[in-house]
Amino acid sequence: MVWARVLGSAAGGGSPQWNCGCPVCTAVRAGSGIPRTQSSVAVSTDRDRWFLINASPDVRGQIEAFPGLHPRAGRTTPIEAVLLTDAELDHTLGLLLLREARALRLYATPAVHRTLCDGSGLLRTLERYCAVEWRAVVPGADLALAGGLSCRAFEVPTTKRDRFATGEESGRVVGYRLTDERSGGTLVYLPGVQALTPAVCAELRGCHTLLIDGTCWHDDELVRLGLAGKTSREMGHLPIDGPDGSLARLPALGVRRTIFVHMNNTNPVLLADSPERRVVSDRGIEVAMDGLEVEV
Repeated sequence: MVWARVLGSAAGGGSPQWNCGCPVCTAVRAGSGIPRTQSSVAVSTDRDRWFLINASPDVRGQIEAFPGLHPRAGRTTPIEAVLLTDAELDHTLGLLLLREARALRLYATPAVHRTLCDGSGLLRTLERYCAVEWRAVVPGADLALAGGLSCRAFEVPTTKRDRFATGEESGRVVGYRLTDERSGGTLVYLPGVQALTPAVCAELRGCHTLLIDGTCWHDDELVRLGLAGKTSREMGHLPIDGPDGSLARLPALGVRRTIFVHMNNTNPVLLADSPERRVVSDRGIEVAMDGLEVEV
């Protein structure tokens, strides 16, 4: 069995975002919504050894909120490694908060690793504090983790501008399909996807549980609110609504349980009483909150 704990369910900045007074952030501050931290998940097959997928800037609070990640004795931690889906700051800044580790095992594609070393320089800083053991992730190749847990990364095409460009396109963004080799249970974690291409759909089809990008409701959500000049797709995220949005596309994939993660602070699905949340619920899709635990 694969256990997954949603450590953080919001997009970068969390919900509410510190500098945002949009209707959703205002409602959350007023107590009409649940605060959420930035996107990350922990997975395990034995509830003893855990793998973090992404390390958000909120990682310390997320660890403290989940006893399963607390140290057992001295500096012994149940966190085996961190897997990265990309090199975005909201998915990697938490690595610096793990610098007290004696050593940190990190799974990332060569493109992500090179960006963190030569682009943002984040790994060069981390290596001044602790040993970093990088293990290359190759999209399409099965990778054994621990306790019968294996994963396969898959390429997620994106046209989003790379802020720390190193000249590489392949492997900039990946999703992970995790499998319990004993039970056959499968879980896909995909917090960022710009388009449900045939290749991406093939990786999602038939999985038991899908944790998928729910960043924006409308493609022009931030433009409508006067908060940004880019659409959701231009920022690398498929919107939920619309004729080619995720809500219209996902039912055909035969996934048993679908859960939106990585919601932007502007997304009305964050509010339990919103019409948008009712639409999602009526389609049989869930909206994650911090602390949600999933068994596959």
